[in-house]
Amino acid sequence: MTDPVPPGVPSPTAYGLAFASVVVAGLLGGTIGYGLVDLSCTGSCGVAVLVGALVGAAIAAAGVGVVAVLVLRAMAEWKKAGPPPDQPGPANRSRRNPSA
Repeated sequence: MTDPVPPGVPSPTAYGLAFASVVVAGLLGGTIGYGLVDLSCTGSCGVAVLVGALVGAAIAAAGVGVVAVLVLRAMAEWKKAGPPPDQPGPANRSRRNPSA
């Protein structure tokens, strides 16, 4: 028997997009790390280029992963809280200076 999905959980599409963004960031970070070390190194740099690519991929993926987790948490909070109550917007507020 499957448990019902809690109402505040983001959609599977949101999780898929978050995962894809982390993977793409890792690939691009690895490319940047590879290019940076490849341009700055002279001679035999096989290990250095590999380390540069791995470090670049890890840093980029970790950074985007943090943002993805924060976005998913915000989506869950927005779903759970519902729409905000009606409040007067900036157009409905008095423009009179209260100290005058």
